[in-house]
Amino acid sequence: MPEKNTDMTSTKTFHVLTFGCQMNVHDSEWLARALTVRGWTEVSEDEAEVYIVNTCSVRDKPEQKVYSLLGRLRAYIAEHPDRFVAVGGCVAQQIGNDFLERYPFVRLVFGTDQVGRVPHALDELLEDGERRMALLDFEDGYPSQDAVDPESAAVTHLPGQAFVNIMKGCDNFCAYCIVPFVRGRQRSRRADDIVRECEVLVESGVREITLLGQNVNSFGLDKQGDGTSFAELLERVAAIDGLTRLRFTTSHPKDLAPEVIDAFGRLDALCPSLHLPMQCGSDNILKAMGRKYDMERYMGLVRGLKEVRPDIALTTDLIVGFPGETDEDFRQTLAAVEEVGFESSFSFIYSDRPGTRAEKMPFKIDRKVQGERLIELQTLQETLTRAALKRCEGTEAEVLVESRSKVQDGDDVISWRGRDRYGRVVNFPWPQAAGDLAGKLVRVRIEIAKKHSLSGKVVGELW
Repeated sequence: MPEKNTDMTSTKTFHVLTFGCQMNVHDSEWLARALTVRGWTEVSEDEAEVYIVNTCSVRDKPEQKVYSLLGRLRAYIAEHPDRFVAVGGCVAQQIGNDFLERYPFVRLVFGTDQVGRVPHALDELLEDGERRMALLDFEDGYPSQDAVDPESAAVTHLPGQAFVNIMKGCDNFCAYCIVPFVRGRQRSRRADDIVRECEVLVESGVREITLLGQNVNSFGLDKQGDGTSFAELLERVAAIDGLTRLRFTTSHPKDLAPEVIDAFGRLDALCPSLHLPMQCGSDNILKAMGRKYDMERYMGLVRGLKEVRPDIALTTDLIVGFPGETDEDFRQTLAAVEEVGFESSFSFIYSDRPGTRAEKMPFKIDRKVQGERLIELQTLQETLTRAALKRCEGTEAEVLVESRSKVQDGDDVISWRGRDRYGRVVNFPWPQAAGDLAGKLVRVRIEIAKKHSLSGKVVGELW
């Protein structure tokens, strides 16, 4: 790795490494923009003076990846002692000051409510090379962050797209979930602030906005709410002139209101796709999980969504091998997945998370059995995904271009990658002379359905 200027105050370079959900991605993007405004420069990992690690602890695997990364950085920083690490996100909230004790090169630990204080804290740490900090308090209300011009960042997540947080935390306390402990209780933002942020983003050229929250369907139901329901918020954001696409995640089935279901049939901007975590198809296990709905409720929601929007693409989360899960419970999950016909799913083996009720539950499932069930579930999902994509052949799709495809076939033609309104990945070729297409909308005729994506040719003008 190249040597660098050791005068840290003169260069102020950083690199962000992000684990976990879209909320973490959003926080990392805000940090990059905010630091850029303060005179910092985002650089590659081997050039950075400060490494910002934004962590996830929803499952054990991403948490272990954080420790592995810190082990790698330990060896590198030993050769470059003027560099240091800031650790934030859910693992930081969970482990807290122990990071400072275990890793001398970690000089800042910040929790999920303290992202807004990080830019100023990093400036202070650069001025005082011996100082170390922990910012771990939860805010009483929705944590404030300075407004940052969306065009101020040198790099954005995806051209033409933006995430907007509408709430923090969660009040559900599902038996397996660590989120309420590391992100705090639910706090909703003021609807006017959300709408204004969305308006500014659209004015800057954003075409697609995704509203983010641990449980967006319960937006406004906490004491921080201003009386605006989630359905009303969708109406206001969808009405913004120039907004082409609107999405939201994540939804909890227990709070999905009829008005939100109806919105899929009324709002042109609202994309016909929904991620609706089922977690399990057995009422017995759902009750043990503390999910507060049964399969009759869940399937009723699915029917309602398909009635107002027959073409809606549904995706889900699934946990395999929860404590006490029998073969029959698992078979019920398989049957439910097939009945709904999910286009895709995120499925995971249950793992204990510290402090949760499930951690102390008896009747833990053998790891081998968990693995076998996961393979069977994922095999079923692959069949459903292939069938859903196959049905797209011969149709036309409006694609929002995200980036160049990973695989390129020639010098004169560039393969581009984007997503249709249903969230499906679409690849298509376009002459190199056309320039950068990222952030543009293009109409594509789908010719081939692959394992996890679609490919076709442009048939409509760009706009």
